[in-house]
Amino acid sequence: MTNDAVCLNQTQAWVEGFVVAHDICPFARREMERGSIRYEATSARSVESALLTLIEACRRLDEDSSIETTVLVLTDGVEDFDDYLDMLGLAEALLEDQGYEGIYQLASFHPDYCFHGVEENDPANYTNRSPWPMLHLLREASIERALAGFAHPERIPERNVTLLRERGNERLAAWIANPRPLKS
Repeated sequence: MTNDAVCLNQTQAWVEGFVVAHDICPFARREMERGSIRYEATSARSVESALLTLIEACRRLDEDSSIETTVLVLTDGVEDFDDYLDMLGLAEALLEDQGYEGIYQLASFHPDYCFHGVEENDPANYTNRSPWPMLHLLREASIERALAGFAHPERIPERNVTLLRERGNERLAAWIANPRPLKS
């Protein structure tokens, strides 16, 4: 398998075995089962090239309504979380500059993800920790529809934090290294 194939397989295993299996995102199962999640690997060694790939992914979403969401897996170049955050800022600015603000939203995931103001070793960070750095493009209109039909969406993050803190860092880190469903 090529490195891209390994990255994509591990990412798909993470989506299925963690995000969906543990209901981290209660909206992901439907899209996974429909096959409407597009996965694409790209290098971020050249930030410009990675950002071009991001805009191409937006255009593909514009043209193909069968793709609900795109997960852009960054295979190299942003292993350092601060470098990743710098690129994320550029990506968000580019989406705005290209007229995609309000159309697509970026969700961010990284192996070393740490929420602002949260301790680095807090298991809650695993809600956004993934096997590889990635940018996740979501359709804003779909998010709004999903949230409108979901009772108490504001409870989703609280539920995730509780679940992940119960699991603990050791189990979560081992899982990220070898994606598979976590056992209670």
